[in-house]
Amino acid sequence: MKTIAEIVKLGPVIPVLAFDSVEQGEHVSRALHAGGVKVLEITLRTPAGLDAIQRASQLADDIVVGVGTITKPEHCEQAKRAGAKFGVSPGLTKELHLASLDAGLPLLPGVMTPSDIIQALEFGYEIVKFFPAQQAGGVPMLQAFHGPFPALKFCPTGGITVETAPNFLKLPNVVCVGGSWLTPKAALAAQDWAEVTRLAQAASQLPR
Repeated sequence: MKTIAEIVKLGPVIPVLAFDSVEQGEHVSRALHAGGVKVLEITLRTPAGLDAIQRASQLADDIVVGVGTITKPEHCEQAKRAGAKFGVSPGLTKELHLASLDAGLPLLPGVMTPSDIIQALEFGYEIVKFFPAQQAGGVPMLQAFHGPFPALKFCPTGGITVETAPNFLKLPNVVCVGGSWLTPKAALAAQDWAEVTRLAQAASQLPR
């Protein structure tokens, strides 16, 4: 089982995905993988989430599928049974932390404030998700966090685009970014999987 530290090294961008159907999820997952993306975050924002995780997990040996939008303790065990290799949450509670441990699901917990960060550190986390990144202060906020929390690493997610991603990735406390720009609504509606692959290739080549 890979740790969060190992997973975030697999690519500069983790696509944040929400699928209307399992079939759409399979097409998109294949297209992203073809573009060099090895890590997927499939969220529970739609009913297709868990089944899409199960399907995507079986597509290739080198694909690492995680579950996003974990907001309830039971989500951890459900995602683990579906084949998820890690979890991502928008926030962190003691209950979520313990549930992830019980399920054996490595967790990338969300933080937004110094108090959130201190709680995450108390629970032993060394890498966290900064969410919603752009709306919560973006690059300047992460630069400010580096002073009091020099050892903590971040995966900023929320409002990041292909244009702004490099500004985050060059920060010393950022290990990768999460983004939904790899799956634009127009491409999904047109089933333009080649466009998804093109965007994945560009994202995979971002420097960090």
